This record gives sequence, structure tokens and C-alpha cells, in this order.
Amino acid sequence: MNNVKLMIFSLLLCALAECSTGGNRGEQEGQVKEVSNTDGDADLFSRGEKLSELKSKKLNEVSGLAASIANPGMLWALNDSGNDPEVYLIDLKTTIKRTYVLKGISNRDWEEIGVGPGPKPGKNYLYVGDIGDNMAIHTYKYIYRFEEPLYEESAGKEKIEIANFDTQVFWLSDEVRDTEAFAVDPRTHDIYLISKWSTPTHIYQLKAGTGSQDTAVAKHIGTLPMSTVVAADFNRDGSELLVKTYGDVFYWKRDEKTSVSDMLKRRGRELPYDKEPQGESVTFSANGDGYYTLSEQKKNKAVYLMFYRRL
Repeated sequence: MNNVKLMIFSLLLCALAECSTGGNRGEQEGQVKEVSNTDGDADLFSRGEKLSELKSKKLNEVSGLAASIANPGMLWALNDSGNDPEVYLIDLKTTIKRTYVLKGISNRDWEEIGVGPGPKPGKNYLYVGDIGDNMAIHTYKYIYRFEEPLYEESAGKEKIEIANFDTQVFWLSDEVRDTEAFAVDPRTHDIYLISKWSTPTHIYQLKAGTGSQDTAVAKHIGTLPMSTVVAADFNRDGSELLVKTYGDVFYWKRDEKTSVSDMLKRRGRELPYDKEPQGESVTFSANGDGYYTLSEQKKNKAVYLMFYRRL
């Protein structure tokens, strides 16, 4: 009789354990599904729309993209390491409308471009980031800044030389790292950089107001639970931020009282993103009605300028 009771008791324990395990598994699966969310937050932006195929041989290694404010409906683009020190103004058909050459410098590893405010109120500036470092061997990084050019078709020149620009030299406060993403905060004019390869990835703040003749320090302010970060961008008023990895686009939103560092302590929302051959760029549109992505060109793979419209 004791043996029978023992068997019944054992069976009851097993049943309870299985129910308990099943309940936990359901909760865990729900959490994983919420985090993975491969379709992105469909309530914010639509799936990607192919605007045009990139065929220009000149734009073979696009690593940065920024929506022009001075030239509505156009984008700024640049290539990464080993290419010419040139910034390209392109239309939505990815046709190069004009090339701007930065005089007297090289393209060690240009990885990011942005449009944002600067020293003169009411003016918009281009920020060009020579911040890449695949081998993590360069102590110093460089960001070049100049007033955003206004395109005039009647000017006729294919190339225009930019000789007047600011150069911000800086280094990361903790260690030498590869960085390929930065975003200029429209509210404070501070620049936020994100490292690429480590997991988690590291966030740095380069304070505004440092003279272009001074070597500045980008302060480590936190981490993000992701890797392979290749691009970032604020919207025009600084309330929204995009961060792109090779496989995803993430989104944050903040109110007027929330700092960037506090905003990034929250989990970002995953947005729609169609995988690209080697997508290294993202930018909000100038009027905020969506965001663009564009990949480097890869042999035998079609590359498109993609647009994700706000719903």
C-alpha cells in the first residue's frame, strides 16, 4: 500500500512540474517573440519601398547617408576608406547632382555623414565623420563640418571644392575602437557616437562648443545591447533617433525633458527593414515622413535606395 501511495505521489509531482514548466515556457516564448519581432513595429512605419536602383560606379561603397535640408528631396552620401574625400549630393533616383571635394585632406575611413545645427543660428551644417577604424589602431578620429551647400543647377559645375571647413579632432575616453555611426543632437549640438563590433556596443558623447583647434575627448556614457552598429540619425527636432545595425533598424522617442543618455537606457523598438547586401546607412527624411536606407554595392547583387514611410 505504501508503494502505491508513493507511486501516486510521484506521478502528481511530475504532473505539477510539467504544468509549471509549460507555463514558464509560454512566458519565455512570448518574451522572445516580442524582442525578435522580425516584421518590426508595423504601427509606426511601412515596409520598405524601392525608390531606385543604385548603378553609379562612383557610389560603390556608400557608408553614410543624410537628408538634405537646403535641397529638399535630395540626399547627401559618401564612400568609406580608400575613396576620394568627396561628398555627393544625389536625388531620389540616386543620380549624382554635384560632387563636393574637401580640400587638403584624405579619406582614411569616412563612415558617417549628418546634417544638423552648428555655430551660426539658423544655418545647417554637414558633418563628415572620418571615424572608422576596423583594426582599432588609430588614437584620433576626425569630424569635418561646413555649411550645407545650396545646389544651383545653373552653376553648371560637376565638382566644387570646399576649402573652408572646421576640423574636430578627438579620441574616445576609454579605449581605441572602431566607430561607424554618429548623430548630431539638434537640441544641444552634441555628437553621439556608437562603436561597431563589441557586444554590447558603446556610446560616446562629444560635447558641443569645443574649439576646432582643440583635441577633444568623447566621453563614454553607456552601452546598447547590440553589435555591428553602422549608422544613426536624429530627426529634425531631436525627439526621435534611429540606430542601424547590419541586420536591423531600431527606434527611440523622447520628450523635451529626457536626455539622450536616459533615452538610450530604454529598449529601442525594432522597425521594418529589408535586408541589404551590406547596408551601412540610414537617415530620416527632411520632413520626417519616413526614413531611407542604402547599401554598399556588391557584385551580382542589386542595390536599391529604400524608403520606409511613416504611417
